[in-house]
Amino acid sequence: MKKAILWITICCVLVAGVSVSAIAVQRVAGDADGNGVVNLRDVVLTLRHLAGGWNVQIDEKAADVDADGDVTLKDTTQMSRYLAGGYDVTLQTAEEEKQLTMQIGDTPVAVHWEDNESVDALRELVKDTPLTIGMSMYGGFEQVGSIGTSLPRNDVRVTTEAGDIVLYSGNQMVVFYGANTWAYTRLGKVTDKTAAEMAELLSNGNVTITITMK
Repeated sequence: MKKAILWITICCVLVAGVSVSAIAVQRVAGDADGNGVVNLRDVVLTLRHLAGGWNVQIDEKAADVDADGDVTLKDTTQMSRYLAGGYDVTLQTAEEEKQLTMQIGDTPVAVHWEDNESVDALRELVKDTPLTIGMSMYGGFEQVGSIGTSLPRNDVRVTTEAGDIVLYSGNQMVVFYGANTWAYTRLGKVTDKTAAEMAELLSNGNVTITITMK
């Protein structure tokens, strides 16, 4: 009886129509629309997502309640049973993938990391323990510091700009607040600071950079 009522309600909502644009702030298993609550709306939106042809955005990681890496009808069934009650059902989500992060002094910065062997090796280096690099000002346009080990390199002659992060000689990280032309391996770029803000962070004395996985 509970199941019948549940699916009748779902059909009614589907016919009525729901417009959604969802961004999850804090992920809750089953909370496909990211509003912090698991309810029939989440089941409906996930069904629409699977059906296609609907202008629907969902948090796929939250909707993947069996944590198998895919959103399927099995997930909507699990949500429905959870909501109906009387079933031994637990909703879960896959463990969040950690991201490579960077901090200049006390200031966290957003970085777009390159997709290359050097960055892969850097992730492996800091996966368990943060890497702290003592940087030194050089040339009036950069700060440079030893990583403490060598990373794979593929140096190409480039002209850098403020915010660029590169690997020099395979074992040194360089962060720029100005321009320079040399052979480097690109690691990434700070994306949330202007050239003036990078200069403010890097041109007033030596800094410490911390790289970690979060």
